[in-house]
Amino acid sequence: MNEPIALVFEDRSYSRTRLDALARGLAATLRERGVRRGDRVALMSGNRPEFVVAVRAIWQLGASVVLISPAWKRAETEHALILTQPAAAVGDQPVLAELMPMLSLDEPIVPVVCPDTAPDPDAEAVLVFSSGTTGMPKAVRHTHASFAAAVEHWRVALELTAADRIQVLTPPSHILGLLNIETALAVGARIRLHRRFELERMLKSIAEDRITVEMAVAPIALAMAQHPDLESYDLSSLRYIMWGATPVTAGIAETVTRRTGVEWVPAYGASELPVIACNPIEGARLDSVGKAVPGVEIRVIDLDTGEPLPPNGIGEIQLRSPSLMSGYLPEAANAEAFDDGWYRTGDVGSVDAEGWIRLTDRSKEMIKVKGFQVAPAEIEGVLLGHPGVVDAAVFGVPDGADGEAIVAAVAASAVAPPTEEQLRTLVADRLAGYKRLRRVLFVPEIPRLPSGKVLRRVLKEQYGRSTDQ
Repeated sequence: MNEPIALVFEDRSYSRTRLDALARGLAATLRERGVRRGDRVALMSGNRPEFVVAVRAIWQLGASVVLISPAWKRAETEHALILTQPAAAVGDQPVLAELMPMLSLDEPIVPVVCPDTAPDPDAEAVLVFSSGTTGMPKAVRHTHASFAAAVEHWRVALELTAADRIQVLTPPSHILGLLNIETALAVGARIRLHRRFELERMLKSIAEDRITVEMAVAPIALAMAQHPDLESYDLSSLRYIMWGATPVTAGIAETVTRRTGVEWVPAYGASELPVIACNPIEGARLDSVGKAVPGVEIRVIDLDTGEPLPPNGIGEIQLRSPSLMSGYLPEAANAEAFDDGWYRTGDVGSVDAEGWIRLTDRSKEMIKVKGFQVAPAEIEGVLLGHPGVVDAAVFGVPDGADGEAIVAAVAASAVAPPTEEQLRTLVADRLAGYKRLRRVLFVPEIPRLPSGKVLRRVLKEQYGRSTDQ
């Protein structure tokens, strides 16, 4: 009987046995190059099977993997290397090879058959980098135990089994990409790995591979909603589409469901604690990221007093879980990351009496107008409801009278673009007076990370002059 296929990439397919043999072979090569237990190994690679092999090879040696985004330039990569001090490097990116000796993943890997080495649960397993929306990224450290707990939380939340088939289109150097791969391998699900995100290829693969669970971030969801021929694709194999990384834009999700019949399952996680909450597979809601998964404790803290809030109180989300990171690099960043053993997410939201979590925004991105806390995401949701708005991002700028003034950056449709006055009126009609737009900027596109998170820092640098100037 043939062994099930674990991973498919272009016209190549791999069983779990072959992936493991390749990982042992690459581990042998790394051992010859001096990598030892407790070392860190930088991995900077595009989407390819060798990425999966390299992660597992590094773990075979008792070393930890430093995941560096292949999209990074020299300065970002150099920062990552200085911060983590890896002993060796593996990858396929010239920028990494210029900075330290790199074992190329383009070199043939000779499979080796030998017993696996069980990792020490308390040993460092992986370092990923925080999104860096407010500056240079921090390294997030996970042990084998914390990452294994996250894998189990994800398996339970998604009800993933060996019968499922998923595809990975986003860079696996991000925590969600690695989590999807490792969870699928753990349960025996089949993975279709793509070199890059291409909407047509993604939609065709759902039909060809009979994908059962689709993972989507905001840019993928938006691309699906705007696809003129979405109805022509056979998406009948999908059990659901998971929306992660950013709060759901209900209008976009509803458009996709109306056109395809496929429901969404919103979820919530972070590099520091990969699986925080998820909606139930049956009966998911678009107005909530779901409930905390079993094994994750959650509380909400008042932004001003630091005291725990009752149900429905709006404050900072704080968490405890076996899947929580062991800490940041640099070490100095840990002082502000924890509150008496609770991880401070920096996310603002509420939890109702039944445990449903609603996210409002990032605490550092909240706009303070006349003493009121204003969530950019709330205004963005209103703007995105206008048919002439393709994308939008809201941020605050200094204002002598009100503390901060609200500015909206809008990417408008070329067909029927709205006027500034129309958008000001739309927000004024829908939201409280202190949430009014002071300025609307029409821009070619909204700068976002691959995960879909808005780079408000970039917008502020480009357009964030004070209203007093």
